[in-house]
Amino acid sequence: MKKINIFFFLVFLILSSSCSSYKDIPYYQDLNHDSPSQEQITNYSPLTIQPADILGINVNSRNPESSSVFNYNLNKVNGNNFDNSPDNPVTGYLVDKNGEIELPLIGVLKVAGLTTAQLKEKMRPLLLTYYKDATVSVRIINFKVTVYGDVQKPDVYTLRNEKTTITQALALAGDLNITAKRKNVILVREVEGVRNYIPIDLTSKKTFQSPYYYLRNNDEIYVQPSRTKYAPGDIGFRTLTLVLSGLSIIAITLSTVIR
Repeated sequence: MKKINIFFFLVFLILSSSCSSYKDIPYYQDLNHDSPSQEQITNYSPLTIQPADILGINVNSRNPESSSVFNYNLNKVNGNNFDNSPDNPVTGYLVDKNGEIELPLIGVLKVAGLTTAQLKEKMRPLLLTYYKDATVSVRIINFKVTVYGDVQKPDVYTLRNEKTTITQALALAGDLNITAKRKNVILVREVEGVRNYIPIDLTSKKTFQSPYYYLRNNDEIYVQPSRTKYAPGDIGFRTLTLVLSGLSIIAITLSTVIR
């Protein structure tokens, strides 16, 4: 009987360790899931143009052949990724180390520190010199983030939406694996020659309020695997269910024999 009690105690320990692991899996654990709530968005600021950004500028007018000298060439967009093969080039205006670009007719223009909307407004009066009815659109065509570590699809993702969040980038990468650490996702961001390492806790709703929730060009997101993924003899959480089922059958059998 004493051996049986020890056996059931071991089964209890396995079940307990399984439950404690689950506690680390759900996102936003401090969010009230039982009732709707809302909060003001105060941590978003638009992307600003930086050196090494590539700008896609399109100018339209009643004389499209003339205004097309400004326009970049983007032949094909494949989902969220641009096809940069030699047969399908992407060209644009590279922002140099001084934060400037050179445009046809207009010449050298300071763009660093401006949002794409602000650059559009800056270009409009300059274009009116040549085209009375000109319209202009601007976007950063090499806006990309890197997602790697314990995710389904680690990759470099080129983004079309300037207002992209860390959770959206993780979703592009197929979300975190079950073995990933959700409390210590690392965001790597370079700002003015300084590399910053910022921990993000995805189990807390404070993620939404973080100044790093909205991504910047060339951000990197590293998802660290937990010890469970590489523990000796461990073959994953899926196998654990089968093991526990087998132990339960053995326990029931031994209990029946003893009776």
